[in-house]
Amino acid sequence: MSDRPLQEPTLLLLTALADEPRHGYGLIQEIDAISQGRVRMRTGTLYGALDRLLQQGLIRVEREEVVDGRARKVYALAEAGRSVLAAETERLRAVVAEAERRMAARNVPAIRPKGALA
Repeated sequence: MSDRPLQEPTLLLLTALADEPRHGYGLIQEIDAISQGRVRMRTGTLYGALDRLLQQGLIRVEREEVVDGRARKVYALAEAGRSVLAAETERLRAVVAEAERRMAARNVPAIRPKGALA
């Protein structure tokens, strides 16, 4: 992986897998929840991104299961993905801290969106 910032769909996918493995539809639901409905990932986009992240070694297939006669894969964050997510989280934290510092210097109150983490 390069040191370039992650694209938002990649960041959301890795974040959705940070706490537990999930199947495709579960990932779509989790991304919708994380983004507060702002990002709605379609299945074609999702599975293209999952294939790319698998090839990059950032995620892995945890298991394959059959539900209602249909096969589905359950994906998990690989150790490399956890490292990339941690680095991106730290990069974003530094950007937010700098933005808050600059706004405070101009007496501009930091506005946190509804539901944002403090």
